[in-house]
Amino acid sequence: MTGHIATVAGVAVDTRHWIGGRRVASAATFTDVSPIDGSVLAEIARGTAVEADAAVAAAKAAFPAWAATSREERARLLHAIADGVEKRLEDLAIVETHDNGALLRSHRRGVMPRVAHNFRFFADWLLDLGHDDFETRGHTNHVSWDPAGPCVLITPWNAPLMLATWKVAPALAAGNTVVLKPAEWSPLTASLLADIAAAAGLPDGVLNVVQGLGAEIGDALTSHNDVRRISFTGSVPTAARIAASAAPALTPLSLELGGKSPLLVFADADLDLAVDLAVEQYDNAGQVCLAATRLLVEESVAEEFTRRFVAKASGIRQGDPRDEATGIGPNIHERQVAKIDGFVQRALASGARAVLGGGPNAELGGLYYRPTLLTDVAQDSEIVQEEVFGPVLTLQTFTNEDEAVALANDTRFGLAATVATGDRERAERVTARLVAGTVWVNCFFVRDLQAPFGGSRQSGVGREGGTWSFDFYCDLKNTVTAPTGWAGRG
Repeated sequence: MTGHIATVAGVAVDTRHWIGGRRVASAATFTDVSPIDGSVLAEIARGTAVEADAAVAAAKAAFPAWAATSREERARLLHAIADGVEKRLEDLAIVETHDNGALLRSHRRGVMPRVAHNFRFFADWLLDLGHDDFETRGHTNHVSWDPAGPCVLITPWNAPLMLATWKVAPALAAGNTVVLKPAEWSPLTASLLADIAAAAGLPDGVLNVVQGLGAEIGDALTSHNDVRRISFTGSVPTAARIAASAAPALTPLSLELGGKSPLLVFADADLDLAVDLAVEQYDNAGQVCLAATRLLVEESVAEEFTRRFVAKASGIRQGDPRDEATGIGPNIHERQVAKIDGFVQRALASGARAVLGGGPNAELGGLYYRPTLLTDVAQDSEIVQEEVFGPVLTLQTFTNEDEAVALANDTRFGLAATVATGDRERAERVTARLVAGTVWVNCFFVRDLQAPFGGSRQSGVGREGGTWSFDFYCDLKNTVTAPTGWAGRG
């Protein structure tokens, strides 16, 4: 590392904030460590209320001109950013793999192309955004989406750039300015995004990136009176603190939070498909909010399902995420690994049985946790009720449809659910009764940006995606015009 530039596998990353179109240093820094091998990647500018105020001020100053920019020009610039992402796709993939430990092949083939798609989708959706005028007793109603103002976007570490741009793209498309605060465990690609946006010609102050610890900079952002929208993805406790911070100013919130999603496997399902879906829940070392970590399997096929699952999951290669052959990499941080193992060891001490895994990978050391499946777990146990956010699944059985639905809905969460069945009518009955923002039937993780996304219960507040994103990032206005009176005074 030289000065404010960190070199990550040959890619230069500026470690300072991006505020008002220029790089800004802080008096202090925090250390960013790679989960792959524990090596220090960078010393990152550690923002405080000072940098938070500066970023919000820059966003506020840039807002009037950006809000007045035509839809066509905003869309053009979003496409230009997407072009920049595609040109630097390899750099982004390499840096993010080193920063959060997710598979390099996934970043190359799926995640970073999705980052570019986020910008293109919302640019195109903006140009078609509208509502047909309608009449009320001869009066014309016209609905419009007006830019709201500066937005604070707080993003997680498990898919840093993809989830950041899921928020940044619609916020910018809507005509808002943005202050992006990435997670302190994986901040590097947010800094690269600032470079890409600037190179694309985005005006100064329209996108700002501030880094730091949530406890030191977060409240200054979320309590700021000049902020008009806050979008957060993360944990329930942090969301509660953000909501309390935003309450005095009545700042609207969009919260995408945790999950404890079920995978319901009925006896009439294609068991090979069901096993594939279940093993897929280990994706990203289990660090996926949507993951169906509770396997609910009909009793008559549970033994065969478990046998096939263990056989398939045992074949997953764990190791360096930069290796094309690796199927599961490390977890993000030593604190996260300790949390995961704490859940598992307490479950085992309470009578659960590990039919797969059950602890860290002793051969690899570091932050590598073995894919784990626990059986003999009680419905009211911690391991069934609380989000682990690691490669840990539980398996329970049911005897009929009603019991399956009751078990599936018996948590405080409601983010997603997956159903495996060969009976279309059963699928319709069961999905209608499940409490979840997204339900997949005989598939998993198929997401279209035009669909609403969010959670029920403590899995979140609000929906984003397609027009729902613009509904959140805008002030909706209805203008009612009388049919007469245009002649004025005689």
